[in-house]
Amino acid sequence: MPLLFSTIFVLPDLTKTANMIKQCIFILLLTGGIISGVQAQNFPKQIKEQRANIESIYKKKRITEKEYYKLLQEQDIIKEAYDKYNSDGYLSPEEKNRIASKLQRAAKRLRRYQSNAERY
Repeated sequence: MPLLFSTIFVLPDLTKTANMIKQCIFILLLTGGIISGVQAQNFPKQIKEQRANIESIYKKKRITEKEYYKLLQEQDIIKEAYDKYNSDGYLSPEEKNRIASKLQRAAKRLRRYQSNAERY
């Protein structure tokens, strides 16, 4: 009887299926790690990009000299705060939030200065 059962019904090879499942899980974990790494905050890069953006906008004469120096002073404050918070090599969530809010505030101020309708 057992011989008849095995010839009629072919049982799938479970080792191949298990290996495929392991590979799929590995790929999902790998891609999830890459995606989450993209969302990480890179404050020095953001500070550098924001400063370069300010200088570019000033060269195009979209902001005044006074606004330019105010924005640069703000960038110096943000850089000092980052250096102070990162002096121990660890940024707590509260420190990250403070730096992120400073960067957002600076970006908002830059947009406001750039789009004001005043003529000088």
